[in-house]
Amino acid sequence: MPKDRVIIMGAAGRDFHNFNVYFRDNPDYAVVAFTAAQIPNIANRVYPPKLAGSLYPQGIPIYPEGELPRLIREYKVNQVVFAYSDVSYEHVMHRASLAIAAGADFRLMGADSTMLQAKRPVVSICAVRTGSGKSQTSRRVCDILKGMGKRVVVVRHPMPYGDLRRQVCQRFASYDDLDRYECTIEEREDYEPHLDRGTVVYAGVDYEMILREAEKEAEVIVWDGGNNDLPFYRPDLHIVVVDPHRAGHELTYHPGEANLRLADVVVINKIDTAQPEDVDTLKHNIQAVSPQATVIEAASPILVDDPRAIGGQRVLVVEDGPTLTHGGMAYGAGIVAAKRFGAAEIIDPRPYAVGSIVETFKEYPQTGPLLPAMGYGKRQIEELEETIDSTPCDLVLVATPIDLGRLIEVNKPVVRVRYELQEIGQPTLKDILAERFG
Repeated sequence: MPKDRVIIMGAAGRDFHNFNVYFRDNPDYAVVAFTAAQIPNIANRVYPPKLAGSLYPQGIPIYPEGELPRLIREYKVNQVVFAYSDVSYEHVMHRASLAIAAGADFRLMGADSTMLQAKRPVVSICAVRTGSGKSQTSRRVCDILKGMGKRVVVVRHPMPYGDLRRQVCQRFASYDDLDRYECTIEEREDYEPHLDRGTVVYAGVDYEMILREAEKEAEVIVWDGGNNDLPFYRPDLHIVVVDPHRAGHELTYHPGEANLRLADVVVINKIDTAQPEDVDTLKHNIQAVSPQATVIEAASPILVDDPRAIGGQRVLVVEDGPTLTHGGMAYGAGIVAAKRFGAAEIIDPRPYAVGSIVETFKEYPQTGPLLPAMGYGKRQIEELEETIDSTPCDLVLVATPIDLGRLIEVNKPVVRVRYELQEIGQPTLKDILAERFG
């Protein structure tokens, strides 16, 4: 029987994982290419032979997603696997139509085909959209488990945007490790807050290798998910965060609805800044598709280094990049802080943007008068710094999870905005974790 010829559509995360656990050593398939979307500078590379395995001694080429119809025809592909997350159902079906019209079948792979079984208990924290509050929920879970005396290791959803050969299995225990692996701003946003709490973080490309290393030093593994992707490890407790500022998205984004349907616990976050009717919509939708889940209500209170510095100032607000871009949010904690503490004006950075920051605004016009903390490489970090320096404001309000001052130097005062998870009422995450792991 001839092999199925496959293209995997991805964004340097789920696509590589699906290949590693399902296709890499499978003689029934020939993966002829990956296509790349969402993240800059991924396309026109090669998935290296070191990772591709013995069936692919030359590695596997990675092309821009826009070339998909040509690749299907030229490689005589009969199966396209869609493998990235935080996209609308409309987006998924447009890609399906593209593949079908070019002559290939279109496939979505499920949890059972792609989850690895751990030898240690796994708590997974995922979400229905990027920017729902998953990261602060992960930090809260780690704090609770460590308070119970557990040795906790975090495994973070992949973000391998550099040299894949150097990113097979990465262990982060200090800021020096972030520098050694030349982490992007996006990576630092997810790793640094854990490191600040003394929690070891693993990430990379080969998640079976990562799992086996993490198991050596953990009593409990916390899967810190990315976008709204499904966990790579089969969880003993699956926690899913939903966002009332985007009520309804939990039923219209892939694979967010699948996460919701699989949830043991659903955290309704940000209720302190949400409209009551949107919280009610979420509760109705959770009950409709995930009646087995325990529902926890929570807030994301903001903490500002110097709130008095904001009053009467013209401020540039810098927010978490992925939340504003493919997360689709038009505001975040920085805007909340600017309004709450009396900023005179929020300055629009778009007229002063340079380089790839200009392209980001063109690709994601819903961002509005905010600056996404883009930094997928050294040059883009320099362009972010130049954009901030060029924007005529009195103060820069930075609402990313990291201290940008470690990476850039700007010519204006900077005030940081932080946010953590705070459960409201009962049950709490502590109640649930104590019941499962106490």
